[in-house]
Amino acid sequence: MSSPGVFVTGAAAGIGRATALTFARRGYRVGAYDIDPAGLVSLRDDITGGGGEVVTGELDVTDAAAWAARLAEFTGAAGKLDILVNNAGVLANGAFQDIPLPVQRQMIDINFYGALAGLHAAFPYLRDTAHAQVVNMCSASALYGQPELATYSATKFALRALTEALELEWRRYDIRVLAMWPLFVKTAMTAGMETGSTKSLGINLGPDEVAAAVYAATHRRRGLLPKVHYPVGRQTSVLATMSQVTPNWMQRLLTKTFARL
Repeated sequence: MSSPGVFVTGAAAGIGRATALTFARRGYRVGAYDIDPAGLVSLRDDITGGGGEVVTGELDVTDAAAWAARLAEFTGAAGKLDILVNNAGVLANGAFQDIPLPVQRQMIDINFYGALAGLHAAFPYLRDTAHAQVVNMCSASALYGQPELATYSATKFALRALTEALELEWRRYDIRVLAMWPLFVKTAMTAGMETGSTKSLGINLGPDEVAAAVYAATHRRRGLLPKVHYPVGRQTSVLATMSQVTPNWMQRLLTKTFARL
């Protein structure tokens, strides 16, 4: 338990898996959680095969009781948690009216409520750990509402607001809360995905690039003016910078153009 600990959700594949491997290679004790037991077995073999330390377990992030149990198991008697990475998420794309309500609700439940439940359950462990950090996997879709990704985009807007609020609220406890902002990433989530935006911008980021950005962000020196949002990749950096200096009508026009509407 002397090694720093990182708790990663959605760790069986994609960004979560890459993040777990990245931290394990750098000496972290990794808690890797998902609803895919086979993926977790493969991840565990890769981490232990490289000499790393990992604890795996099934976790439905919408289950508050499961959050409490998994966090207690991972933190043990020490009761401390250095980094929480809220990565678990799902995506459905297409015209809003064509996506069934249960699918819309699932995105809200997993992408937003799942992170919220984790933050609520993890707070005592983060509070009792010096310089603890939270990484919320946001998205470039939270820069402006995205056609064909309306509800997914909305969940990321909500996660953005939660990140910003808790970054201010939890600063008194020495807990740093930040958001990662990748654009489209080459994972199973985007396999076969075709929207106007993906046709215009492509799917160019890989999971390892996002994982490297997460590690770099959590190892950035803290300053008087904390950095909260971290664009991942050149495209997102440009879009994020433009969103800070362009009026709303221009952001709307850019979004409309990229979405080919």
